[in-house]
Amino acid sequence: MFSDNKKDKKMVEGTSSQNIISQGTKIVGDITGEGDFRIDGTVEGNVKTAGKVVVGKAGFINGTLNGTDAYFEGRFSGKLNLTGTLTLKASASIEGEVIAGKLAVEPGANFNVTCAMKGAVKEMNASEKSRKPQTA
Repeated sequence: MFSDNKKDKKMVEGTSSQNIISQGTKIVGDITGEGDFRIDGTVEGNVKTAGKVVVGKAGFINGTLNGTDAYFEGRFSGKLNLTGTLTLKASASIEGEVIAGKLAVEPGANFNVTCAMKGAVKEMNASEKSRKPQTA
């Protein structure tokens, strides 16, 4: 049975959007997209997406990454800002500054960064406000 419902079609089309930067490809400049990215090549610049970013073993990003979730097997150098989860496999190497909601690190990953957890920052700010003395 086929559905003529445009909403169903839109949902299927929206979930299949993935941009791939193949091994051996080097991009110098900024990349912006709504869908997911798979990076097996090199990106020197800023990457911004509402989707998930996967960096394969041969992949390298040198710049800023803004997104929801990221899964690294390759390398990253720069500023990483995620609202969701940063997942690092054993082969990953991350250097720079990281802001993430959640962090998952496999033993063996190189994680040489300054790191702030968004959830922890919000909780800390709320508890600091409740401890401030009240003045008349």
